Amino acid sequence: MTVPTPPIAFGGSAAEVRSRLGEPVALTDEVVEALRAVCPDTVTDPAARAESSRDWWPLSLHWALAGQVGALAGAVCRPADADQVAAVLRTCHERAVPVTAAGGRSGVCGASVPRFGGVVMDLTAMAGIVDVDDESLTVTVLPGTFGPDLEAELQRRGLTLGHWPQSMDISTVGGWLACRGADQYSTRYGKIEDMVVGLDVVLADGRSVTTGGAPRAAAGPDLTQLFVGSEGTLGIITSARLRVHVRPSAERRAAYGVSSWDAGVDACRRILRRGITPAVLRLYDEAESQRSHGTDGSVAVLLVLDEADAGVVRATMAAVDEECADATRLDDALVDGWLHHRNDVSALEALTRKGFVVDTMEIAGPWSRLPAIYRNATAALLAVPHALAATAHLSHSYTDGACLYFTFAATPPPEEVEATYVALWNAGTTAVLTAGGNLSHHHGVGLNRHRFMAEALGTGRDVLAAIKAALDPRGILNPGKLGLTSNLEQMPWP
Repeated sequence: MTVPTPPIAFGGSAAEVRSRLGEPVALTDEVVEALRAVCPDTVTDPAARAESSRDWWPLSLHWALAGQVGALAGAVCRPADADQVAAVLRTCHERAVPVTAAGGRSGVCGASVPRFGGVVMDLTAMAGIVDVDDESLTVTVLPGTFGPDLEAELQRRGLTLGHWPQSMDISTVGGWLACRGADQYSTRYGKIEDMVVGLDVVLADGRSVTTGGAPRAAAGPDLTQLFVGSEGTLGIITSARLRVHVRPSAERRAAYGVSSWDAGVDACRRILRRGITPAVLRLYDEAESQRSHGTDGSVAVLLVLDEADAGVVRATMAAVDEECADATRLDDALVDGWLHHRNDVSALEALTRKGFVVDTMEIAGPWSRLPAIYRNATAALLAVPHALAATAHLSHSYTDGACLYFTFAATPPPEEVEATYVALWNAGTTAVLTAGGNLSHHHGVGLNRHRFMAEALGTGRDVLAAIKAALDPRGILNPGKLGLTSNLEQMPWP
């Protein structure tokens, strides 16, 4: 599958693209030749370097209009297998050259932006299913495999991973794992960290490690989870073993109009409290219900979908109906409409070109704190100068809490786009953390949330830094991310 590119082309030619965040690490001819010797598909073409140096981070789309990227890679390596990954990393480790792993580059926080240039390691050539254990319901898959390709092969075998992120068409297995991703059916199937059985990882100096492999093993700490969510800062995933499921035999849908946002949150909490886990449980606040589902703005819309064995689906939807007894039953076609449009992000390009600042902020928190998180965050976002809207929906639910997905927009003057973007994220994130929410539910940290990690992790940040120093002593793996300091630090952002 061809790697999709972000929707906004660079202003000017690719050869003229500039680094926004200071001068990147330059690669000498000797380094480039050494890389080509171990990874023949190493390119230095300006267009390839520019395109590989960005992802779908909304701010990077604004930079693209000005002919800029966060930082420009000096070379793009496309390894064909784990041996080439190891060889590239050894080459860069010896020379202290930064390496940023990339897959579909569908991330929206700048995780795959090479903060200090160096090498972008494009893993999409390492694609495909290695093995399916139908008896144990596991699959071994390579990191560059795109979502539709994996799911199509599993479906052909009567199986499913059950992982359907909004970025399904443009994201890879490695990216899901590196950023601790979630999907739209996670209330039934879990997030990616619930699906992973084990990993093959190459460390910064080229050594390889295999983690996991046995169900519920108690052989010390779970090293698999050390690398899940590490965003390429601790090692590069070269293979993953994932749990799969038998393809569901039944599905049902329902839509409800709830009297208020708070009442809808409480209904979702009660559903999960009963041990009921419908695949989709999405609650939209009154403003989003009006904008996305055509209501009059007086109700919060709750969309429900379940898929499983027919008996399980019947019991699940009956329990949901009981907990929504005080709500108004709406047309189930609202669920159909959501399914049809759920991955459509075409409006982002049009709004960005018009100078709007638009982004989403997904966080999670305990049920007991969600009402305050919602009120505080939306109020904080709307208080930022030039803010136009701040709304939210609840998109992933668990017995102890849920994910809130905020959407915000602003219309600043052209010269204040970046400052307004930063101010919105500062206001919203501070409000969430103060009210007891977490930093991210599934988009990860990247460059955009880098500055909040000290507050989010507390003293845990020191533990993470110690692990980083042990596994990557020269600091070459995706430096400038996850709140970790780097000896390459030049111009701080923001």
